[in-house]
Amino acid sequence: MKIYTGRGDEGMTDLRDMSRVSKTSPRIEAYGTVDEANALIGTARPTGYDDIDETLQDVQNHLHIVQADFANPTPEDDDPVVNTAHVDELEDAIDEAEEELDPLESFILPGGSDAGATLHHARAVVRRAERRAVDLAADNPVNGEAIRYLNRLSDALFVLARLVNAREDVPEESPTY
Repeated sequence: MKIYTGRGDEGMTDLRDMSRVSKTSPRIEAYGTVDEANALIGTARPTGYDDIDETLQDVQNHLHIVQADFANPTPEDDDPVVNTAHVDELEDAIDEAEEELDPLESFILPGGSDAGATLHHARAVVRRAERRAVDLAADNPVNGEAIRYLNRLSDALFVLARLVNAREDVPEESPTY
């Protein structure tokens, strides 16, 4: 597979169905921000914790499905799409991580260990991806499960950041007002 094609040199790109759109279209903004989040999650791995790394690897694979979902304005039956099982996996990961954590009693400042801080950063990028997806959905048909997945993923990354920091004995700091 050749990396460069020249097809994007004029500011246009292909969607999955081979239709062409501007690189600034809401659809490209949505799946491009998902790609950014995925790359950022990749910088957090390995965290040093096999269970967390396995969850993050699953998330990275799911984010490729989210991207394919957003890149396809007219999905067919055999195309990759996000479904409730993907969301359920995230909820299970959140529940499992929270069993190990002290209950959250206030807002916390994002940061901590290298992996924890990176996961907090990834959470913020996922929230932006979700906003881009909601914007896309305002005028285009979009799989609602993909948006739900991003919403739940921001929660999961928050909890995983807390978990990494707890395992590293990095105390949480609350904001001062």
